[in-house]
Amino acid sequence: MTTTLSPLSTRSGLTLDVRAATPQDEAALAAFFDQVSDEDRRFRFFSAAEHVSHDQLVPLISADHYHSESFLAFDKGELVASALLASDSNMDTAEIAVSIRDDYKGKGVGWALLDLLGREAEKRGIRRVMAIESRDNHAAIELEREKGFTPSPMEGDPTMVILSKTFR
Repeated sequence: MTTTLSPLSTRSGLTLDVRAATPQDEAALAAFFDQVSDEDRRFRFFSAAEHVSHDQLVPLISADHYHSESFLAFDKGELVASALLASDSNMDTAEIAVSIRDDYKGKGVGWALLDLLGREAEKRGIRRVMAIESRDNHAAIELEREKGFTPSPMEGDPTMVILSKTFR
């Protein structure tokens, strides 16, 4: 699968360099997640920890480039966003997650990365992508709904919602 996707344009005209994450990116990702808000870190990892642990970063730096892919988006060499696509073993359903540095929100980065994840899922033959969101994460829920995702309750957890999009 493609591990380098560059450049990626946002609807605001920003051009990002996007590539697959590697194990050598662990320190940069840890520093990146220190720069996102506490709330965004909680929404992304469902944990209130002040820092993202090595165990939380492993799926982001050790993607197999088939069932999973972790993308990093850079602006002028600075890491500004992270996007993950992680499929089940049957390549039927994949979970997605996007994190954006606070100073890059509202610039179309989320839109562009959701489109990228959708294209990559379709290339892999994945039927459906889904995002698991806290019901408090109104910005992500609204963005995903605008991009054609359908919300549904998460069975057994009224604080969470699943937003999904089917390709075939």
